[in-house]
Amino acid sequence: MGMFLLGFIVLLGLIILISGIFTVRQQTAAVVERFGKFLSIRRSGLQLKIPLVDKIAGRINLRIQQLDVLVETKTKDDVFVRLKISVQFQVLRDNVYDAFYKLESPQDQITSYVFDVVRAEVPKMKLDSVFERKDDIANAVKAELNDAMIDYGYDIIKTLVTDIDPDVQVKAAMNRINASEREKVAAEYEAEAERIKIVAKARAEAESKRLQGQGIADQRREIARGLEESVDVLNNVGINSQEASALIVVTQHYDTLQSIGEETDTNLILLPNSPQAGSDMLNNMIASFTASNQIGEKMKEQNKAKGIVNRKDKAKKKLKDNRNEQEDNDNLYDENKDQ
Repeated sequence: MGMFLLGFIVLLGLIILISGIFTVRQQTAAVVERFGKFLSIRRSGLQLKIPLVDKIAGRINLRIQQLDVLVETKTKDDVFVRLKISVQFQVLRDNVYDAFYKLESPQDQITSYVFDVVRAEVPKMKLDSVFERKDDIANAVKAELNDAMIDYGYDIIKTLVTDIDPDVQVKAAMNRINASEREKVAAEYEAEAERIKIVAKARAEAESKRLQGQGIADQRREIARGLEESVDVLNNVGINSQEASALIVVTQHYDTLQSIGEETDTNLILLPNSPQAGSDMLNNMIASFTASNQIGEKMKEQNKAKGIVNRKDKAKKKLKDNRNEQEDNDNLYDENKDQ
């Protein structure tokens, strides 16, 4: 019996002794009271207390914590909107006593201040301004909370407006406005692209026509030079300018008919079939050139009056002088031969 009692006493003593040993986790503080009165604050690690005399009144988390608060309020333009405010706070290491004894429920206290600040700031703004100035709202909440919670041992690390949710109908209307605005911008860009295409196409066509006109002008210039040389050659063999021009036109006429027959899909060409048709065409050409020559003579006289000498007349005059000189040489040769 005595041994049993002794063993019980030893076991009870060990239990009491072990109860005086406790640990505090990292980033945590333990508040120790003695007979209900604050004794000390124990930090992380192995700690001792007097069994049955001291007790752990509570533990305080020293890590950064986050509290999300949903606030519904009305904007200046009478739109109801819900804001999600995220508050990041932390108990100051040197103010664990104030955090534990001065404030019963820090989350409720923080929530009350958030509601008060948000419902004071948002009604001053229109809905668009709420989205644009959400950082201003967050800064206002943080400033108010810091002033209020620092006395209770809490430090407000960061305050964020993480969500702004307008009424469903207002959100749908905003989406329609945004879609319409984007469609308008897209239409403007498409119109600008089409305008650029049209301008580029017009410039290309203008450049093409300019080059085409230049080519036609060069072609006609070469044709005119060739005709002039042909007329000079025919004049040298005794054919006058009128007959030479008619002959060249007839030749070009039949060359054109031949080209049409070779390049088109058909080998049928309709021409006047009367015996007089060819003669009529030639007479018409001669009459046309006669009228042209008359007009040319008249213009030549006007140009001569202005001191302008026609190059063709110079060539004819030179040719005539050469002929006269040749005739003189022939006469002189005949006279010498007779002598």
